[in-house]
Amino acid sequence: MVTDKDGYAHLIQYLSENLGLFTNVGANPGENTVLELFEEQLAAQIIMICGQNPELSFSQRNTVIREIDAVVYDLEEVLGKMANQHATTEQIHFISEFSGLIKNLFDQEVSDMLKA
Repeated sequence: MVTDKDGYAHLIQYLSENLGLFTNVGANPGENTVLELFEEQLAAQIIMICGQNPELSFSQRNTVIREIDAVVYDLEEVLGKMANQHATTEQIHFISEFSGLIKNLFDQEVSDMLKA
């Protein structure tokens, strides 16, 4: 669905290019870990997608959820140990931006799914 698209590969590359943001732990780390924030942000985005597309069938919603699980798995792989550190303000902003970009990919795929 999403993880096999060029846009997704570009986003993973974008994350890889910005790993320095996650290796340099700054001041004022937050309560949540990097991975927790990714999970929360992506969950919120998927809830929004499903809410914006009530015509999605149960099966289609499950496909979207399985795909977001694959995204989280990929994030864990790319981030490694950095996934478990507490997020800084800069990381929180990046995670929010990145999650929005992931949502954009899902928006397009869901739109295509509903047209089929």
